[in-house]
Amino acid sequence: MTKVWKPMTTPKAKAVGPYSMGAGVPTDAGAKLFFLSGQTPLDPATGKLVGGGIAAQTAQCFANLAAVLESEKLAFDDVIKCNVYLVDMADFPAMNEEYKKHFSEPYPARTTIGVAALPLGARVEIEMTAAYVIGTRTVRKVRGMMGKST
Repeated sequence: MTKVWKPMTTPKAKAVGPYSMGAGVPTDAGAKLFFLSGQTPLDPATGKLVGGGIAAQTAQCFANLAAVLESEKLAFDDVIKCNVYLVDMADFPAMNEEYKKHFSEPYPARTTIGVAALPLGARVEIEMTAAYVIGTRTVRKVRGMMGKST
C-alpha cells in the first residue's frame, strides 16, 4: 500500500514524542492540505520550555510553527485553521495579542480550548492546518472566498 501523506520535519522545531511535526496530503480538488502537530514553546536549541510568561511562550510556539511551515515553503498566509490550547483561560488576552501579529484578514478559523495540563508544563500549545491550491502558493484568496457560492 502506498502512503498518500508526506511527513513534515525540520530541525528548527522539536518533537517531544514519536510523531511527525505535520503531514501533507493532496486533495482531489487540486489543493494540498498540511496538518501541523501542536507545538509547545520549546526552544529547539535547548529542548527546554522558554520562560517569560504566556506572551513569550506563544511567540515560541509561533516560531516553531513557522519553522515547520517553512520546511514545506508555506507561511502563515497559508493557514486556514488553528487550535489553541491554554492551561489558564485568563491567559487568553496576552496569547491573543501575540497571535494576531502572525495573521491578517481574512483570518483563519480558530478554536481556543482551556485544558487541565500540557506536555512538559507548557502554558500554551498551538496546532494548525494549512492549504494551498497547487500552482498558487497562497490561500489568502481562498480564505476570502470561503462561504461564497461559486
